[in-house]
Amino acid sequence: MNSPLVQLLVLAGIAIFLILRLKNVLGTREGFEQPPVPKPRQDRAPRPDFEVIEGGPDLDITDHVEDGSDEASALAEMKRLESSFNVSDFLQGARGAYEMIVMGYERGELSEIQPFLGETVYESFVDGVAAREDQGLTIEADFIGVREMKLVDATIDPDTNEAEISIRFVAELTSAVRDRGGDIVEGSLTDVKRQKDTWAFARIMGSDDPNWLLVSTDA
Repeated sequence: MNSPLVQLLVLAGIAIFLILRLKNVLGTREGFEQPPVPKPRQDRAPRPDFEVIEGGPDLDITDHVEDGSDEASALAEMKRLESSFNVSDFLQGARGAYEMIVMGYERGELSEIQPFLGETVYESFVDGVAAREDQGLTIEADFIGVREMKLVDATIDPDTNEAEISIRFVAELTSAVRDRGGDIVEGSLTDVKRQKDTWAFARIMGSDDPNWLLVSTDA
């Protein structure tokens, strides 16, 4: 046997010996080794589904009047007749109208507020301003703000669709009455007085005119 062949057989034997030793130490693997199995996760308790209640109370109404009351029914009918009507928006508008009308009357500037007054209220304002002028009296006033307001009544005429909403206002202002000579004869420019009024606004629901008119004033 020639020398190269002997060397080849010796090397082959050494290789087989090493392979057998490695198998004993490392073991064997067949196919693709499975990935480690994750531990089962302990899921949280399922959250209960929220129940959606259709046809529930209209919060735009029940935030201002008692649910199921005559006022609530009247406001709901107003919203049915005019889908764009919103009670909270109406009250915000009424707050601004109150200040504008009070100051317009105090200053005798009725032309500015006439479009927002019902006929009877406008005539009473005209008479009041005229009586002051006949006596030579003028009023100097400063509106501080509306401190409280509450919707106290709401009705709607089923025949005419005329809605009427009454609101109680509590406002603060300074007001002084001056005579012809400019002297203050009543009130004060510094002392804040609290004024309480209950006003009723009316409008035909569904009409093209968006303005609510002041139709009655009760101090």
